[in-house]
Amino acid sequence: MIEKMRLRERSYSVAKAHHKLIHLKTAECLQFIDLTDLVAEIVEESGIQNGLVNVQTKHTTAAIIVNENEPLLLEDMKKILEAVAPQEREYRHNDFDIRTVNMTQQENGNGHSHCKAIFLRTSETLNILNGEIQLGRWQRIFLVELDRARERTVSVMVLGQ
Repeated sequence: MIEKMRLRERSYSVAKAHHKLIHLKTAECLQFIDLTDLVAEIVEESGIQNGLVNVQTKHTTAAIIVNENEPLLLEDMKKILEAVAPQEREYRHNDFDIRTVNMTQQENGNGHSHCKAIFLRTSETLNILNGEIQLGRWQRIFLVELDRARERTVSVMVLGQ
């Protein structure tokens, strides 16, 4: 016999929004930067007790992921990403003799980083309950640098009440 489960429903109206930018400088390609504590501070600063936090990179060659901060696992993930889109491979994006779109003075060959990015996300949205981000025991929020050492900006939006 199947017993009916009772779901306890709560409804929350979005009453408040809080936004902050995180500016940082990465050191190398395939660097994993743990943003969890910074994002938790922004959530606390917002005063929002129940809602959502969205963490978004403002770059096409960086990613936001939730995963475990375990050094051997991070090395495994770096190897997998490099195997998927190796830096040494030829990319048409890197051929400045034929490429004419989205060029800058400091342009470098970074086709590998764009190709890695298609397998990752530009943002993660997480629940906030009683003023805390609802992460599992080992979950951490990372910016993943897919290109080279450079300035990066992460947008954090907290919504709720």
